[in-house]
Order: sequence, then structure tokens, then C-alpha cells
Amino acid sequence: MPAAPKPEILAAFEAAKGFMPLREGLALYEAAVEAGRLGLPLLEVGTYCGRSTILLADAARAAGVTAITVDHHRGSEEQQPGWEYHDPATVDPEIGRMDTLPTFRRTLHKAGLEDQVVAMVGRSPQIAAFWRSPLGFVFIDGGHTDEHASGDYEGWAPHVAEGGLLLIHDVFPDPADEFTGQAPYRVYLRALESGAFTEISATDSLRVLRRTGAGI
Repeated sequence: MPAAPKPEILAAFEAAKGFMPLREGLALYEAAVEAGRLGLPLLEVGTYCGRSTILLADAARAAGVTAITVDHHRGSEEQQPGWEYHDPATVDPEIGRMDTLPTFRRTLHKAGLEDQVVAMVGRSPQIAAFWRSPLGFVFIDGGHTDEHASGDYEGWAPHVAEGGLLLIHDVFPDPADEFTGQAPYRVYLRALESGAFTEISATDSLRVLRRTGAGI
């Protein structure tokens, strides 16, 4: 039987602000539980308001490891004013810029998962540049430009331990999805072509790969 979150965790996930569909969330959780058995931290790039973090934190708690989430909390390209995924409730009225950090912290507090998560606030490449520890799980769910998706991959994929999992979200092979999923798709292809990662599952736009070789 696939690992599944308890009803209260699933309810917290579904109540949280965010975009990850339930099917993909369940696949994410299953992969996080598996990766947690390596005894290494679980890391995601792209926190937003903490919807997926709930699942990682619960899996980390069960494994006795830490969930780490990386985001500057100013929103990705498609979340800015005037774009489809913009939510005015995430704008700091004092400075007029997005700030999802307060909402994220409330999300974790309501779910009772604050102690399981280390939130790193900053730009992904800056944080990855000084990161030195192996990871059992890396979930790339940040910006959708080639610059950001490639930067996330180049910064964090090298830290996935042997047998660990690399997950890439919003993988859309159709060129019509150039803005929403082509950059993650290109990163996904790059990971496969590297020979370092082998795909083990695909659930809608979520791809799960295992490190089976060296490099990226």
C-alpha cells in the first residue's frame, strides 16, 4: 500500500493556500516517506504558502529528519500583480510587494508542524552556493523561467544522495505550456540525459527520479 497522510494532515494540505492538486500531493508524500528512510533531510525549493510543505513536514516527522524549504517569499513570475496566479491577499500593504512568509508560518502553525521545518528565506542559488550537506530528497517547484528552473537544478541536484529522490513539479511537455511548464520539462529532460537520475514515477505534472549515478 502506498504511504498516505493521516486525515488531519490531508485536511491541512487541502485547506492551505497553494496550487498543488491532491493527486500530485499524494505522490509527493509517498516519495517523501520513501526518501525519509535514508535518514537525511528533505528539501523543497518554492515554499509559497506552505501547502506542499505540510506533506514534507509530516513525512519528515515520521522519519525523524528535518524538512527544509527555500523561498524568497516575494512570489514567482506568474504570481505578480496582473498575472493569472496573483493573490492580492499575499501583498504586504506597507511596501506593496508580495510577502508569503506570514501566511506560510500560519499554515505550519495551524498544522502543528512548525518544529519539523527549517525555513530558509532567500534566493535559491544564493543558499545552494553555501550548502554542503547531502539530502535524501529535493523537490524543485520554484520559478518557471529557464534561468530559475536551471538554477534550482544546478544548485540542488548535486546534493541528492545516492538512492535519494529528485522531484520536479509542473513538467508540461506540450510547447503550448511554454510559460507554465516548459522550463521544468527541459530540466527534467536534462536530469534524465545526465545518466545520474532514473525516472521512477509520473503523476500528472510531477516527476519522481532516483539518483542512480554520479553527476547532474
